[in-house]
Amino acid sequence: MDRREFLSASALPLAAAAAGAGDAARHPVEGARPSRHPAQEVVRVGLIGAGANVQNVQIPGFRSIQGVEVLAVANRSLASSRRVADQFGIPRAYTHWGELLDDADVDAVLIGTWPYMHRTLTLEALAHGKHVLCQARMANDATQAHEMLAASQRHPDLVCQLVPTSTSYVIDNVLRRLIRDGFLGELLSVQVQRVGRGFPSFDGELDWRHDIELSGYNALNLGSTYESMMRWVGRGTRVMAMAKTHVPYRRDAGGGRRSVHIPDHFDILYELANGAQVHMRMSETTGLSAGNQTWLHGSEGTIHVDAGQSIRAGRRGDRELAEVPNPVEGRAFYRVEEEFVNAMRGLEEVTQLPFEAGVHYMEWTEAVQRSARTGEAVHLPL
Repeated sequence: MDRREFLSASALPLAAAAAGAGDAARHPVEGARPSRHPAQEVVRVGLIGAGANVQNVQIPGFRSIQGVEVLAVANRSLASSRRVADQFGIPRAYTHWGELLDDADVDAVLIGTWPYMHRTLTLEALAHGKHVLCQARMANDATQAHEMLAASQRHPDLVCQLVPTSTSYVIDNVLRRLIRDGFLGELLSVQVQRVGRGFPSFDGELDWRHDIELSGYNALNLGSTYESMMRWVGRGTRVMAMAKTHVPYRRDAGGGRRSVHIPDHFDILYELANGAQVHMRMSETTGLSAGNQTWLHGSEGTIHVDAGQSIRAGRRGDRELAEVPNPVEGRAFYRVEEEFVNAMRGLEEVTQLPFEAGVHYMEWTEAVQRSARTGEAVHLPL
């Protein structure tokens, strides 16, 4: 089989796999947790935190599922809770998240706050007998993530799920199939660039992503990029990193000048289980850069993903890379709320994304920060 036949064949089975997702969601899956919410029962969801992502993605997602009601919301204040409730027709608005968890009619919670609250809210929600869907990133650090996982394991009757990164959905299936089917041969190295095209914003606005108390070790898109990499090539075993904060001060909401302790530029080297090396460059201070790029180099082939997520690939003996077919019907797509509710009903298991995977990306994220701080290699798992 020549290169073009190989590339075309890699895309053919994907449509069938995507089409089968709906069938799996309608019938109980062997090994799925016993259902506490049969399909004929209404599932009532409470929102803790209701920012832009929750309003634009999760609320419509839940409302698109038959037999699901968004029953309650607890935002940063009673006034903001009422604004969201009025806008979306949510029956109950609460002053504090504790009141929502005390509501016996709420079956499950969506945690839409910044990472610093995820551990507390997850543990409290599970203690109140609620299923948990938690926004990314999982937590402020690996210790909190482990505590969340341990709590979920103490409540095996409750579904716990993280909102996965959707930045690589378009290419996930094709890349995984190419790698699995041996297109690369032995994977030798990976180069990943996730950079902006803007120049440094000195004295720019301080948002939660620059605030270490709210974000913890999470910086730029460290965790989401590693999450995608885990899907494609597996987990890392050893990490070395350098980091720089090019914009050391930013303006808070009151106009005050605040120190920033989260780096805005990283160079990272890490090793995979087979010995392949991964070089990542991440930055929000790279004016007029070439943008995002991914190269995967193997003993027999090379795969390149450009800034527009077009995939080109070639094998030994080729003179240039060729476009890889990536039909829309074969791509992964966002269905997080559907998977969460189906898992509650015993119809499928959580794959995107279980708490275990969140622990892995939080450990890696913390390892990057530790290495950058100490100048030493950090081994995984922590």
